[in-house]
Amino acid sequence: MIKKILNLLVIFTGIAVINSCTKLKEDILDESSVVGLTDKQQAEGVIAPVYAKLTDVFMHTTYFALQEISTDEAILPFRGGTDWGDNGIYVQVHKHENISSDVNVRNTWNHILIGISRAVTAINSLPTNTYADSKIFLAEARAMRAYYSMLTLDLYGLIFVKEDASEISKILRGEEAIAYIKSEFLAVEPLLDNTTGPGRLTKAGVQGLLARLYLNAAVYRDRYAASFTFKNEDMDKVIENCDKIITSGQYALSPDYFSIFNDNNHNNKELIFAVDQRADLGNGHNRMGYFSLSGDHFPLTNQPGANGTDGPGITPEFYRTWVNAYSPVDPAVADPRFYKQNLVVPIDSCVPKASFNIDRGILRGQQYGLIRVSGAFVNCGTNGIKVGKLHNTTRPGSTNVPVNFTEQVDFTIAGSGYSTGYRVSKYEYSKTSVSGRNFGEHDIIILRLADVYLMRAEAKLRKGDAAGALADVNIVRAARTNPPPPLPLITLDLLFRERGFELYWEMVRRTDMIRFGKYEGTWTEKTSTDVNKRLFPIPLTAIDAASNLPGYLIQNQGY
Repeated sequence: MIKKILNLLVIFTGIAVINSCTKLKEDILDESSVVGLTDKQQAEGVIAPVYAKLTDVFMHTTYFALQEISTDEAILPFRGGTDWGDNGIYVQVHKHENISSDVNVRNTWNHILIGISRAVTAINSLPTNTYADSKIFLAEARAMRAYYSMLTLDLYGLIFVKEDASEISKILRGEEAIAYIKSEFLAVEPLLDNTTGPGRLTKAGVQGLLARLYLNAAVYRDRYAASFTFKNEDMDKVIENCDKIITSGQYALSPDYFSIFNDNNHNNKELIFAVDQRADLGNGHNRMGYFSLSGDHFPLTNQPGANGTDGPGITPEFYRTWVNAYSPVDPAVADPRFYKQNLVVPIDSCVPKASFNIDRGILRGQQYGLIRVSGAFVNCGTNGIKVGKLHNTTRPGSTNVPVNFTEQVDFTIAGSGYSTGYRVSKYEYSKTSVSGRNFGEHDIIILRLADVYLMRAEAKLRKGDAAGALADVNIVRAARTNPPPPLPLITLDLLFRERGFELYWEMVRRTDMIRFGKYEGTWTEKTSTDVNKRLFPIPLTAIDAASNLPGYLIQNQGY
C-alpha cells in the first residue's frame, strides 16, 4: 500500500504560467491532454503539482494542528460543548494522547506522501526534457522531495527513499535519514539561484532548510534521549548556512512585523520560502486568517458570510511568558509582535468601508467589529459602515453574549465557551478573497529571515558564543518599528522564549519544544511526560495497507 500511496498521482499533470516564471498554476490534465504540449508545458506540468501540495499540508487541520495544538501555544476545546468536537482529536493531540487512527495524523501523512510522489514523478520526467529550465526544475523537485522527507522525519521518525515510481520505497531512520536529506540538499544547492522565490525553493531556501536540519540533527539521531547531544560540527554548519543567507543581501527584516503576514506578503523581503497562495494560482486558502477568530468577527465589509470559526486560543501559560517578560508594562505596549491595533473607534461608530481593518496579533478582552443584523451589515453615512461591540449572534445558546476573550481556556464546560482563550489574528484575513473564507492570498511562511537569525543565534549559544547569540537575537528585536528593549543577556531558556515571541503560530513550536527539552512539560490540560509522544503514530491505515510486506512498516514506539 505504501507503493500505492506513493503512486496516487503518477497521472500526468500540466500547467499554465501566468504573468511570471515564478508563478506556476496547476491544472490537472488527463492523458489525452498531453498530446501536442511543448517541452516547456510538459516540464512545468510536472513541477507545479509538487509545490501545489504544500497548500494541503499547511492547513489548519493538518500540519498546523500537529505542530501547534500539540504544544503550549494552542488549545482547541469543544466550543460550546459541540463545535470542534471531531471525536476528540484536538483534545487528544493537545494532551499527547494521540492514537494511530487520528484523522489529522493520517491526513498530514497522506498529503506529505503525495507530495513525495509528485516529486518522484517530476524527477523521473525532467531529465529527458529539452526545455531550458528543466535542469532547475529537476533540482527543485529533488529539493522538494528532501523537504517533504524532512517533514516525515520530524513528525513520524522515518523517510521513504525511491528513485522510480515503480519501486517500493526504502525506509530510513536516524542518521541514515539525516545523511540522505543532507546529500540531496547539498547536491542541488549549487544548481539553484535566488530569483524564483519565495513560492519556489531557491538556493537560500535550501540553505535555510539545511540549517534547520543540522539544528535538529541531535533530536533526529536519538529521538527519545533524556538530553540531546548537539555536535559542534552540526552547529558550525547551521552558522555557515545562515551566514550565506544573511550576507547575500537579498533578504531584509521587515520593520512592520505584521506586514510579513499581510494579504500581499509575497514580495516581502523577509520571506525566503513560503506556500504561494496568490489569486491566479487558484489553490490558496484563508484558514490561517479565520481559524482562531470569533464566529462573530467579520473582517471583510463586502462579505457578510465571511467570519471566524472560534477555533484555537493560546494557553494561559504561553500568554504569561509575554506578561512575565515585560511586567509591569503591558506586552501590547512593550512588543510590536504581540498586538497591532487597527480599529481605533468609540463604540457604535460609523467608519468608512475602505478603512475598516480588524486588529492583529493576540486578541484579548471585548472585541469590536462590524455589526450584522439579519445577515447583513449595518451601513451608515456616505460609504460608511457601523462598528461596535461584538456579541455572539451566530452561536447556538450564546445569543447576545459579548465576544469578550478571556485568558482562561480549558476542557471544562466553563473553559470551553465561545469566548474563552485569547485568540490569534496573525495572518491577515484575505481582503481580496473571492469568497471570504475559502480562498486566501497571503503566502504561508515556511522559512523567513528572522528564523535564520534565531537559528544562527541558537547554534552560536550551543557552541558557547553567548555574545554572538545575543547580538543576533537583538538584531531581530531591533528591526521592528517601536521595538522592544534589547535583551541584556541570553540563555537557552530566553532564546526559546524569544523564538516563541517571534515565531508563534508559524508551525515550528512542537519541533522547538522537543529540541529545547520542553515537550514533556506541563501546561493547561496537558500533564503527559511520555517521551514516545515526541513522534506521532504512523497511521493505522498505512500499516494495514503494508501488511503484505511483513516487517516493512513498523509502528512507532509507544503506540
